[in-house]
Amino acid sequence: MAASKSSNTVRNIIFAVLTLWSIISLIIIVVWATSPDLKGASECNTNLKNLREKFEKEKDVWTKDRHALEELVRQGHLNQSLLLTRIDLLKDQLQFLNQSLDSCLQQNDMLNHNISVLQDEIELHKAIEANLTANITQQQDTIELLQHNLTQTAIELGMCTDLRKAALNLQTAAEKQTQGCQSSKQFIQKQLENTIAELKRNFG
Repeated sequence: MAASKSSNTVRNIIFAVLTLWSIISLIIIVVWATSPDLKGASECNTNLKNLREKFEKEKDVWTKDRHALEELVRQGHLNQSLLLTRIDLLKDQLQFLNQSLDSCLQQNDMLNHNISVLQDEIELHKAIEANLTANITQQQDTIELLQHNLTQTAIELGMCTDLRKAALNLQTAAEKQTQGCQSSKQFIQKQLENTIAELKRNFG
């Protein structure tokens, strides 16, 4: 709207200048024609004719210039309309780009938040892994200790088994020896009884 007013103002100024120039030219022609001291009548008529022809030519030039200026103004209005349309299109594109930028910024903030959460989870998993590694190491030490104790227990069990077998063998031998002693005792007891009986018969 402001550009249209400016174009109309420029056109009016140009039109006023050309009109003023035409009026001044006519005044000069009239003064020249009405000055008897300057030239003769025929020379004045000739000059007047020349001036009229020149005025007509200048008028034609002025008309052409006016038409050219009007065409330029019309073209300027057209260009202005095209530029305004282009500006509106660029504004729409800029608004769309701003919306896309806002969306991208929101997505970027969301991604940064997700990255922070994932980093926290990674640190937590690292701590859990370190704790599990420590527990596994401790359990491995415990397993090795238990395996050592199991080996020692197996050795002791073997020794106890051997001792038990030896004790059983000694018990069997002792039982056999006891049986032999009892048989010898019974044999000696009978011999003693027989000897006593024989002594009683002989000295009775």
